Amino acid sequence: MSEKMAQKTREKRLVWDLPTRLFHWLLVASILASYLTADAGAPSMIWHLRLGYWTLGLIIFRILWGIFGPRHARFSNFIPGPRKLLAYSSKLLRRDSTPAVGHNPMGAFSVLLLLAMVGAQAVTGLFITDDIVWSGPWNPAVSTDTADTLRSFHHLNFDVLIWVIALHVAMIIFYGLYKRQNLLVPMFTGNKLATIVPPGEEIRSSELVKALVFALLSAAAVYAVLALAPPPVVDDYY
Repeated sequence: MSEKMAQKTREKRLVWDLPTRLFHWLLVASILASYLTADAGAPSMIWHLRLGYWTLGLIIFRILWGIFGPRHARFSNFIPGPRKLLAYSSKLLRRDSTPAVGHNPMGAFSVLLLLAMVGAQAVTGLFITDDIVWSGPWNPAVSTDTADTLRSFHHLNFDVLIWVIALHVAMIIFYGLYKRQNLLVPMFTGNKLATIVPPGEEIRSSELVKALVFALLSAAAVYAVLALAPPPVVDDYY
């Protein structure tokens, strides 16, 4: 191997911006914390509610970042069409498949599914109640039957979400062990080898100022959701 080629195999190029990486790991932590506080008793439920608001803010940020962020974070860059997804799936077991610069089609589908499920979890949590102490801020805006339906969905969706996450982790392990494609380390460092990322396909920066603006907008959106919630229903006992 020539010295130039050896240098290229060591060279790395930025693919995942810092806000995307932070979002990913903060979402992981939020889901884990939500799981631990869901059935831990009344004292932990206030934290479960707060985590729901935090998670809603994360999802809003990722939607904005998926529209206006750097190229590999944008939905328009990685959302696969049905034909492309099927074509990629048919070659899934090939060890010699070319690594994707950003999300591969299967990974892109997984990202969209997880965003939709976690977003649905956060939104439905705004409307439900445990019928004892805790209620979402928008629970007074819906009927009891609607709240019960949303609560059932909230519980079922989370159960399914755990399996989807397990499959997601299993696929990361599969890519690492079987296909020799490390998908985990780049989500920490942001970099991939130059042999995977052609010149011009890397991103120049993490666009942190833009990310800060969108983070503030996301926080403001969550604040508005809570501030505009109807007042709680007060039962009168005489």
